[in-house]
Amino acid sequence: MPSRVPVKRVTLFGVSVDALTFEESVERIAELIERRRPAQHVVLNASKVVAMEQDPRLREVVSSCVMDNADGASIVLASRILGRPVPERVAGADLFEAVLAVCAERGWPVYLLGGTAEVVSATARIAEERFRDLRVAGAEDGYFDRTDPAVARRIAQSGARVLFLGMPSPAKEFWLAENLEHCGPVFGMGVGGTFDIWAGKTRRAPLWMQRIGLEWFYRLIQEPRRMSGRYLVGNARFAMILAREALSRRSEG
Repeated sequence: MPSRVPVKRVTLFGVSVDALTFEESVERIAELIERRRPAQHVVLNASKVVAMEQDPRLREVVSSCVMDNADGASIVLASRILGRPVPERVAGADLFEAVLAVCAERGWPVYLLGGTAEVVSATARIAEERFRDLRVAGAEDGYFDRTDPAVARRIAQSGARVLFLGMPSPAKEFWLAENLEHCGPVFGMGVGGTFDIWAGKTRRAPLWMQRIGLEWFYRLIQEPRRMSGRYLVGNARFAMILAREALSRRSEG
């Protein structure tokens, strides 16, 4: 089946990133779901770039994903500095809601995996309230034995067409890479802490902060102890990696 959305990818930090708008990304995901084949989605942000520098396995998984969206103002800015621009930020939290809407419209069941039992149950309930035609085929917490094949079997038996994985990185990338083939013909998408936002456990940054690229700062204010290493130290490392990439590109030119 020919793609309705042309595949446009650019290489950033050694991996291919989809140079698509938000709307194009949603349409591309719908196409992948229609194909009924396992497909892993990933988003690239500054912290993941830093993590890939230290973990070759993570880089390999990210490189193998069918789709890779730029989730982070830092990645969009970096793409322009490096002369390989992506059109805009495609935030995973926004993509989660948009894909839920598509699934409700087209009758595709979804499976939610991750977070606490309370959080994932609340997310499932709120999603079904917001999208009346949505069918949540399953919702279970993320506190399970990562080597237990029964989890993938339950997802396959549920008939889900999309799996949303609410786990931190790199756990979600690794679990999907290792188990997606056993989950049935599903589109697998890691959504990080999005379940916590939907369940009201955490809050997302105001829209004006999102628009100017300060969503990370809002998260740092909410959880300074947990996020300081990721954002303060991580952002400095990302800046160094970007500077190295820019110098390398200049020398090549």
